[in-house]
Amino acid sequence: MQKRFRDHNKTKEYQEHTAAVLSVAWSCNGARLNNLFFLTNGNGFITILSYPELKPVQSLNAHPSNCICIKFDPTGTYFATGSADSLVSLWDLNEMVCVRCLSRLDWPVRTLSFSHDGKMIASASEDHFIDIAEVETGNKVWDIQCESPTFTVAWHPKFPLLAFACDDKVGEPGECRETGIVKLFGLPNDSKDN
Repeated sequence: MQKRFRDHNKTKEYQEHTAAVLSVAWSCNGARLNNLFFLTNGNGFITILSYPELKPVQSLNAHPSNCICIKFDPTGTYFATGSADSLVSLWDLNEMVCVRCLSRLDWPVRTLSFSHDGKMIASASEDHFIDIAEVETGNKVWDIQCESPTFTVAWHPKFPLLAFACDDKVGEPGECRETGIVKLFGLPNDSKDN
């Protein structure tokens, strides 16, 4: 890999006008969409760029406030955005239209993850729970109760097992320190691993 980067270490920039870029993702669906690069910004827009030119292809007004995160489902059918307006928006990747919004969170959406089969999406924020929803309907599958805000969620690439990390702390008030704990949800109830 080092040889690869010795021969390929040039950087190219795209100026996103006046809004901060908050998240980036590569499209992963079909030949036409494999050459697209998506970014979200502080004005609530999704900007789609061609690759390798980094030329604007389309701009989508996704949210009325900061569009914080973006993820693509593994089937190449949808992508999702999370925003400071506390909404998760599910988008049809071929039509580039929002097909549904999930509104169970009250705080800005920090993190998203699609399950390995693309049937579920997990979203989290400063709310003390992680929302798991069916992608096709938006219906709630489950919520995972947490004691603090969640920073990141990630589904296992082959199983319905969700890893997540929260802003957990230990110690007395004023002397708290972060714990650095990663948690797994979806283990069997009789599992000896707590």
